[in-house]
Amino acid sequence: MIARIDSYPDHPVLPDPGRRKLLAGVGGLLLGTALTGCAAPLPEEEPFDPTTLVYPPPPETPRFYYDRTIWGSNSVIEESSTDRWRRFATGESTRGRGMAKPYGVVARDGRVFVSDTVGRRVHVFDYPRKRYYTLGTRGLGSLRKPLGMAADDAGKLYVVDNTTKRVMVYDLEGNYLTALGADSGLERPVGIAVTPDGDRIYVVETGGVRSQSHGVQIFDGRGNKLRAVTTRGTGEGEFNLPLDAALGPDGNLYVLDTGNFRVQVLDREGNFLRAFGKAGRFPGQFGHPKGIAIDREGKVYVSDTTFGIFQIFNNQDQVLMVVGNRSDNGGPGKFLLPAGISVDVDGRIYVVDQFFRKTEVFRPAAVPEDWPVGQVVA
Repeated sequence: MIARIDSYPDHPVLPDPGRRKLLAGVGGLLLGTALTGCAAPLPEEEPFDPTTLVYPPPPETPRFYYDRTIWGSNSVIEESSTDRWRRFATGESTRGRGMAKPYGVVARDGRVFVSDTVGRRVHVFDYPRKRYYTLGTRGLGSLRKPLGMAADDAGKLYVVDNTTKRVMVYDLEGNYLTALGADSGLERPVGIAVTPDGDRIYVVETGGVRSQSHGVQIFDGRGNKLRAVTTRGTGEGEFNLPLDAALGPDGNLYVLDTGNFRVQVLDREGNFLRAFGKAGRFPGQFGHPKGIAIDREGKVYVSDTTFGIFQIFNNQDQVLMVVGNRSDNGGPGKFLLPAGISVDVDGRIYVVDQFFRKTEVFRPAAVPEDWPVGQVVA
């Protein structure tokens, strides 16, 4: 199913989340040329049709390919004979240590960090070094309910802990460094964005039905609170149940204003610039947007749990593509509760699905199939 942007009034609606028999082919919608340790059993993979894993499907020119699915530790480490024997003896899944309820994701030069709200940790899949480890499980750096994450260019990972109402800071090896925001009045922190030099930290407050603190709190690199942009409402610079934020290469902050079905763009100091999106079932509209990411070219990626997809917008806020299908079988390219989303330097897209406890990876068509994960493409 393909439609072009010049036929916008006629192009198809997004999948109806209430129908058992879901519409097929949404992942191929091209609208322009300008995209724990928990022991719970993991879902089994089902057969799939490889022709559905190209976006958009033939005869259109491919823009993205399904690359892989990250289920657990064995998605990155090579299984040894000892591992195989242990798995045989214990009945452990072939996927190794899985994720209980993944939420956020950060892809950084081939290292993929996935927060786990039930596992109370961050899983790290280090592709360049073929290793797996976790962080946030010991001592002062212990996590209670990790949600959104961000990384700066100095090698620091910032993790929002919704329960302790703090931002936990680690190095990329998982060593705890410090915590920010404990005395700043954070109520329900959920998302975060950090400038490359780490001198501005933007924490998203999702608020609640009874709270009026919906928006973004701005801190300096030492954790000092600079400003709160947290007025609840529907006007410019007002928010309703925001969930995530990301910084663009233009230095502007893109806030996922979920309850208002839009993305609001703010400048570095938190002043309103513009907004795009609205409620609806057409491409460029939102049902329940949950995660946002921006690549090096300024394209914006937004996951949507209502439709089981993510959408890609150019830096003029125009929708380019819709990728994915809502489904209850968990196969490649299929989602039920997509949440966090991230784009690495090589252009690969990482999308978390909370229900199926997986992270899907999509590769740009310009990146060769055997290109090393996390390396910049010349």
